[in-house]
Amino acid sequence: MKRIALVEDNPDNRLLVRVILRELYEVHEYENGFDALAGIPARLPDLVLLDISLPGMDGTEVLRKLRGELALPRFPVIALTAHAMAGDCEKYLALGFDDYVSKPIVDENLLLDSIARCLNAKP
Repeated sequence: MKRIALVEDNPDNRLLVRVILRELYEVHEYENGFDALAGIPARLPDLVLLDISLPGMDGTEVLRKLRGELALPRFPVIALTAHAMAGDCEKYLALGFDDYVSKPIVDENLLLDSIARCLNAKP
């Protein structure tokens, strides 16, 4: 079973994603970027779902550290964000995210399709 790291501070959003993914993936949850940066290297995921608006360290900083400072093997990272203005998707892709899913998640297939695309594109 593929392993997904979910980095999300909102317990309701974590629950929703957990319910959507529980039959398909092994999900490991982190409430903030600091916990994610401590836990992900010890339990490497196949993919990360990363909230942008996290307390203390935002998702873009977490991504930068995952991709650079920690020198981890490359895995896809999908931005999960309520920032759904025109141009936001392109902005997050330019920052190095592999895909973008806006919250609230009202259609679980959008999330599932994004995960499947990213996992299938993984080198």
